[in-house]
Amino acid sequence: MALSLTFTPPDFDTAELKNGPFAALEAVPADGIAPRNYHATSNYPEYAKLPGYGWVLAPESRMDAVLVADQGKLQVIEARNLKKGDMVVVGRTENGEEGIFVHSHCFERIAASTDKFTFRSRGTRETPFSRSYDELYKILKHDRDHGHIVWVLGPAVAFDKDSREAMQGLIASGFCHALMAGNALATHDIEAAHFGTGLGQNIYSQELQSMGHYNHLDILNEVRRAGSIRESIKVLGIKDGIIKACEDHDVPYILAGSIRDDGPLPETIGNVYESQDRMRQHARKATTVITMATQLHSIAFGNMTPSYRVMPDGEIRPVYFYVVDMSEFSADKLANRGSAQAQAILTNVQDFIVNLWNYMRKKD
Repeated sequence: MALSLTFTPPDFDTAELKNGPFAALEAVPADGIAPRNYHATSNYPEYAKLPGYGWVLAPESRMDAVLVADQGKLQVIEARNLKKGDMVVVGRTENGEEGIFVHSHCFERIAASTDKFTFRSRGTRETPFSRSYDELYKILKHDRDHGHIVWVLGPAVAFDKDSREAMQGLIASGFCHALMAGNALATHDIEAAHFGTGLGQNIYSQELQSMGHYNHLDILNEVRRAGSIRESIKVLGIKDGIIKACEDHDVPYILAGSIRDDGPLPETIGNVYESQDRMRQHARKATTVITMATQLHSIAFGNMTPSYRVMPDGEIRPVYFYVVDMSEFSADKLANRGSAQAQAILTNVQDFIVNLWNYMRKKD
């Protein structure tokens, strides 16, 4: 399958780029301190012109990090992870004037209309998303075997019987290579498996259960008593659910902690920088990301995800990023913070995931 977007490289034969200067490099003065006038990265493909090597592409990127040059190669490193003596690219222009080029128009679609003004040029609540679904079906089919699909889930996915089953099916069928979430998603998913409730409501009828507000607290207590989620699945006899599917199919899940957490579960990472580093491992490999009903996790993971991947065969391909939410706020906020490739699908997440799974299993 050909992906719907293809990479167009910069034209380095233009006078501005061919005759432009080499990028200036300055040494890191102390661990975790960038030189003044450092170049802050975007999530677009970025090049630096290095002496003896010419224009070099950073093999990955992310928002708000720095470029470190070493023997003709570039690394994108968070400032807190810099080591004294690292050679950092400095300069704050982006069109070759200082040996730095940010390639922001590398994956643009060719528009059917050449009109400068058109109605409905971006996705809103009035947009029909049928084409987005069709594209997503193809991408997931392709990336199941040729990519790294990352899901970023809010707890709403676990509050409905059908959406839990749909996500479980997608994981079991290979359409999820890593799952990012918080303490709440895992807690309420295990609550649903054991008690049939989410925050005390029946996950099918949505009826409140007597003393149901204790259920997620009791689950947290029992999982902590067992010592781990994996052990609690055995002890509690958990038979289904999103986390159970991840355990059964060796899909890594990262639970990033919050000051709002109850418990938390033993696997929840309380140190935000540790959880960021763990999430970053999958952001670096991601080829498709789907975030659902979680504003903070969507923005966080979007900011650490490149807009492109350099594949083992040298192909440069886009990273597809979908934000599924009832509100335009998440997608707009993410775009405003630099992840402009994020595509919104504005719908109820339970409807989205069930529709997606119903199609994928029919065509699988």
